[in-house]
Amino acid sequence: MLIFFLIVSLISSINATAMISRSEYPLSQIPAHGPKTRLTIGNKYIAPDGFNRSTTLVNGAFPGPLITAQKGEHFDIEVVNILNDESMYVLTSVHWHGLFQNRTNYADGVAFVTQCPITQNHSFLHSFSAPNQAGTYWYHSHYSCDGLRGPLVIYDPEDPLAYMYDVDDASTVITLADWYHTVSPDLLGTVPTAQSMLINGLGRYAGGPQSELAVINVKPGKRYRLRLIQMSCEPNVQFSIDGHNLTVIEADGQLTDPLVVDQLQILAAQRYSVVLVTDQPVDNYWVRALPSTENATYDGGMNSAILRYEGAPETNPTTVNTSAQNPLVETNLHTLNTPGAPGIPGYGNADINLNFNVSFNGSNFDVNDVTFVNPTVPVLLQILSGVRDPSELLPNGSVYVLEANKTVELTVAIVGAPGGPHPIHLHGHAFEVVQSADSSTFNYANPVRRDVVSAGIIGQQTVIRWVTDNSGPWILHCHIDWHLATGFAVVMAESPSDTPAHVSPVPAEWERLCPIYNQDPDPTVAGITGIYSA
Repeated sequence: MLIFFLIVSLISSINATAMISRSEYPLSQIPAHGPKTRLTIGNKYIAPDGFNRSTTLVNGAFPGPLITAQKGEHFDIEVVNILNDESMYVLTSVHWHGLFQNRTNYADGVAFVTQCPITQNHSFLHSFSAPNQAGTYWYHSHYSCDGLRGPLVIYDPEDPLAYMYDVDDASTVITLADWYHTVSPDLLGTVPTAQSMLINGLGRYAGGPQSELAVINVKPGKRYRLRLIQMSCEPNVQFSIDGHNLTVIEADGQLTDPLVVDQLQILAAQRYSVVLVTDQPVDNYWVRALPSTENATYDGGMNSAILRYEGAPETNPTTVNTSAQNPLVETNLHTLNTPGAPGIPGYGNADINLNFNVSFNGSNFDVNDVTFVNPTVPVLLQILSGVRDPSELLPNGSVYVLEANKTVELTVAIVGAPGGPHPIHLHGHAFEVVQSADSSTFNYANPVRRDVVSAGIIGQQTVIRWVTDNSGPWILHCHIDWHLATGFAVVMAESPSDTPAHVSPVPAEWERLCPIYNQDPDPTVAGITGIYSA
């Protein structure tokens, strides 16, 4: 085992030296990885906005490598931990955001919910399928806002909306991410403010150098499917491209009826596919991603990238920002396939009706007056061991036991939680948004289906529905990492009595994660609430 990890470390060191960094080349020049691959999690200094800092990266790059698959392909992704910078977390776990993990709950990657974390110089093979899923997803760390984030796309060779676009490849994946100059452990307990917004891993910050900006190269007269992935730890983003409309065709891995907009608000962890038609004069155009950070501007090229038509000079755009005339409104989005919320229409008519009131007690977030705190034993292990009755699952007050094959209607009300709008994510499912946070109307006939939704700001609420057809513990949480780290989460334990039979036998290396972790738990993590279980 020791020899194996010495070899892995050597290979990883060589790869880190040879790796094409996001701060050196655009995303389109980074080779994509297939569904069978190795992700080596290590530390490296990079300067994506001109400020050099130590980070936690996948294969030495930010964003991490694009993982691609064809619909129906099986994933075998080995996560190897060679972290050694103790100013950040040296434990890790990786979640495959938006993938349902049906029968493979143990591969969901949520530390202390579905597994123990991966310790230094150890690895874990995530082996799972996503047979009925295609779309835009991503993967990210459960421990930090220090860079472990990357795109994941499942292509559908029979995409019913393929007639709308000509180009859909690595060059059309657009990542958006806030970036901090301070390591995330030092930001816990504060109100962090990102220094920059990176587009495809490049950006600028106030008072910083004129660092390279990302360039999205296009040809005139083409139709491009841009896959927008919001990887931020906190702010939402207003995304637009000067002089161009965008046609939304996907939200969080779910196809939508085509909807033309000129600006999209994208919350942390949300994804959209939009069709860009290059029907404007050959030129350079500003790509804009204005974060909700206070006093954010486009001055000096901040929060920007460049859309460059073939034949245009390699210069900065001179296009002017204009107010949105047709911004995206979530209630205008409708799911393309099998529309309609499950269960009997009408508020409160589901089999299980839940109400979560979210508040802030001065230091932590509470859901129904309970702050989520990581259990010492992962919830899945508690269930599989059979030691506890489902009603006794830990963490106490944060686990909600749901019967199998029932329609759930959940109302999330922000009664006293600052820092919104709060993006709510449910693992293991997509859900129908029957009431959006900024709307007073309900739609059970054809609402949008997605996996991250805004619960709004204080005084607002959102209502979602799904069916409990995926046995296992699934975390539901705010995808603002700082809020999750201070307790904004619960666990939905779907039919725990059925879980041992429903979940495929756990691999031996999964069973080894907890004994290895308990031999040498990270003292910087023990006892911290809600450790980045994204």
